[in-house]
Amino acid sequence: MAADIINLNRARKDKARAEKTAKAAENRVKFGRSKAEKTKIMADKERRQRELEGARRAIGPDHPDCDLDPGTVS
Repeated sequence: MAADIINLNRARKDKARAEKTAKAAENRVKFGRSKAEKTKIMADKERRQRELEGARRAIGPDHPDCDLDPGTVS
């Protein structure tokens, strides 16, 4: 009747790893987003970016943010 010898450090690390995996699974369910939600958010973001680009005003050579020399622009 010999008892199995176990490495306590290994047992402790295995237990911690199992708890970490279980916590990760809980967090995926709790905080994760479905593929449909991710797709919708990405589509909305792209739509807003297109609208913003479409509303952008062109700046002329006399604008302070323009790096063109006003004498060279025709």
